[in-house]
Amino acid sequence: MAPLSPYGSADFDSRQFRTAMGQFCTGVTIITTLDGDEAPVGFACQSFTALSLDPPLVLFCPMKSSRTWPVIAERGAFCVNVLANRQQSVSAKFGAPGQDKFAGVDWDASPLGLPVIRHCLTWVECTVENIFDGGDHHIVVGRAQTLGEVLQDKPLLFYRGGYLSTEHPRVTPAQEALSDFLTWNGGDEWL
Repeated sequence: MAPLSPYGSADFDSRQFRTAMGQFCTGVTIITTLDGDEAPVGFACQSFTALSLDPPLVLFCPMKSSRTWPVIAERGAFCVNVLANRQQSVSAKFGAPGQDKFAGVDWDASPLGLPVIRHCLTWVECTVENIFDGGDHHIVVGRAQTLGEVLQDKPLLFYRGGYLSTEHPRVTPAQEALSDFLTWNGGDEWL
């Protein structure tokens, strides 16, 4: 007798796929750069992750229809701003259509002159290392050049189509070792 398989369907549409993938909680970032006139541009991005420690690489996935992506590709550099929970309005502004997403948003220049949004948890300035095809998105690998200060605040999270926050500033892992988790920052001791 064959083992029972979990319920599921190979017959699904893009809406169902989006709903299923929405069960995975992500952080929210704003990817920024400067256009040819040195004006700041950016977009909200939840498809971001740290990729490698050596060399220091990150990955993000802009839609192929993005108006900001060609500007980033041309400049060859971008800044990832990791948003804090209190920056929901910044996320909403950069996630909506519109021309001047920086109107009313305070920012400072990174060492390469790229926009660093004030009060974000941290930021990383990168140069474009590689670009791969990812269906209706590009897969962009960036090499970290400069790391921003890390603020002690709660992250802005996106889950099931809405924002979510953590109750506690630190989550204690349930297992003994997470040495393969790239972003674990707890050192050698668990709390």
